[in-house]
Formats: sequence, structure tokens, C-alpha cells
Amino acid sequence: IVGHGKVMKTTVTGVEMFHKTLEEAQAGDQLGALVRSIKREQIRRGMVMAKPGTVKAHDSLEAAVYILSKEEGGRAKPFTSFIQLQM
Repeated sequence: IVGHGKVMKTTVTGVEMFHKTLEEAQAGDQLGALVRSIKREQIRRGMVMAKPGTVKAHDSLEAAVYILSKEEGGRAKPFTSFIQLQM
């Protein structure tokens, strides 16, 4: 489990969707993972569960971004300070 400055190693013991046990899940599925030795309080929104060594967390990036105007189908309101956008 990677994210928010933490890397936690655990084992998934089960996967559930709407309280039904699954053998496998697909990308985009909403599911619950039963994991060993991790408490609910240790997990935060935005953390990622992945095979060990396949994901590295980053807390910043540098990018050139073009923002669509209202006429182009973009935002009608300006950005405010400390806005959190998703990519």
C-alpha cells in the first residue's frame, strides 16, 4: 500500500464487492480488500494497493498545462488558491 509518504507491506486475504467474495476483480471495480496487519486508521483516500516494487509514490510534478476557455468547453470560473485538481 503506497501513498501519503508511506509504504506498507501486507497480504491480501480476500476481495469483496457488495459483501460478496470475489475470485478476481477488474480495473475500475469498487471493492473491499481484506488485508493482514493493517488497521483502517492507517489507510487514507488516494493510497494505492499494488504488487511490491511496481509503484513509486511522488508528491510533486512539473507540467505545462493548457486550460480550455469557457468557449472551448472549459471552466467558466477562475482557479482559486490551493485548488486541488485531479488528472
